[in-house]
Amino acid sequence: MAKLKASFICQNCGTVTARWQGRCEACGEWNTIVEESAGGGIGGGPQRGARRGRVTALLPLSGEMEEAPRISTGIAELDRACGGGIVRGSAILIGGDPGIGKSTLLMQAAAGLSRGGNRVVYVSGEEAVAQVRLRAQRLKADDTDVMLMAETNVEDILATLGDDKRPDLVIIDSIQTLWSDLAESAPGTVTQVRTGVQAMVKYAKASGAAVILVGHVTKDGQIAGPRVVEHMVDAVLYFEGEGGHHFRILRTVKNRFGPTDEIGVFEMSDLGLREVQNPSELFLGERNTKSPGSAVFAGMEGTRPVLVEIQALVVASALGTPRRAVVGWDQPRLAMVLAVLEAHCGVRLGQHDVYLNVAGGFRISEPAADLAVAAALVSSLSGLALPADCVYFGEISLSGAVRPVAHSAQRLKEAEKLGFGQAVLPSLSADLPKGRDVSTHEVETLPHLVARVAGAAVSQEAEP
Repeated sequence: MAKLKASFICQNCGTVTARWQGRCEACGEWNTIVEESAGGGIGGGPQRGARRGRVTALLPLSGEMEEAPRISTGIAELDRACGGGIVRGSAILIGGDPGIGKSTLLMQAAAGLSRGGNRVVYVSGEEAVAQVRLRAQRLKADDTDVMLMAETNVEDILATLGDDKRPDLVIIDSIQTLWSDLAESAPGTVTQVRTGVQAMVKYAKASGAAVILVGHVTKDGQIAGPRVVEHMVDAVLYFEGEGGHHFRILRTVKNRFGPTDEIGVFEMSDLGLREVQNPSELFLGERNTKSPGSAVFAGMEGTRPVLVEIQALVVASALGTPRRAVVGWDQPRLAMVLAVLEAHCGVRLGQHDVYLNVAGGFRISEPAADLAVAAALVSSLSGLALPADCVYFGEISLSGAVRPVAHSAQRLKEAEKLGFGQAVLPSLSADLPKGRDVSTHEVETLPHLVARVAGAAVSQEAEP
């Protein structure tokens, strides 16, 4: 009998090498390469060379199409992140830090689906049935018909699911605990995770049942395991939140059946996760309107406009290299804004410590926040507060020009709904709403913004 050939696989990125080495050449991590049998896994059996392929029907590109059928979870924020509901036969991967609330969210979703007449199976690989029941009791979900299973073997799970009526949703918590007889490596390794996910995705496509997989995350916030797992599933959601804040954000990073930049906002309470219908009120709830260095940014998260407060603190530095601390925004982006302010506006910040914070622990990724950041920095340096009823949005280029951004109408409508009366935005902005109650002030370059901030502050001081 021929000896099975062994391979060495990195447990961080999934790279396969011919020999063991201390450092992975692909991802640069140390001590992550583990020896695994190359004969294990789907398609790795002894009969792999004897099987003949079967003929598959070829279909034309044109034909009748129907919208992907969806089932509602009863949680509007979760349905929004999924693109309007969970698509039948899809595989969804949800990742998040330990204790962030993934199991709580899925238990509430399972209860909501069960109350709607759907059959739901909850498979727990990390907790016993009694522990899952305790959580369901705390969340007032123990009166539903959700079926529980404490199992980690993939073949046993699939056999149990196929022995009874097909479920509408299967929840696997989590993929790192799954192991298969087809793979000879230890549970949690790259081969086992990939084999387990592939088996569950195949079951979802063949049966039409939706499958939600829970994934652990690494210290960098990425879903643990090989990146190929994220390519195998139909949607990838990240459950985010700061330990010192009570709200949680469900962010979509991949979705084959909907938009890829939607978010769902939740608030953690004693009775589980509560939906936040208006996130802008949550992020602006404790705002100090008279403090210098505070600017309100009208941002977009998918199709949802969100107003958040950007706080800046500029103080003289006693160090040779001033500090640059950023929370909730991109630090290289801050360095660019500081350079443009100094080069084109004469705002000297080279001898000052700069601290930037997005209030509420929210994270901003779009460049439209450049204008609000610049306004907050100038306000903090001058010690003059910005108008309390004004919002800012716009992208700053290296030449000092302020470039238009998309969805200006939605940003202004959200500002108007929350009582803001002014908006500073780039000139030539498209799709501005007509008959609006918000007065707009268009700026072409960053020096115009600096002059406006200084002029507004002077006019405030001149008032009796």
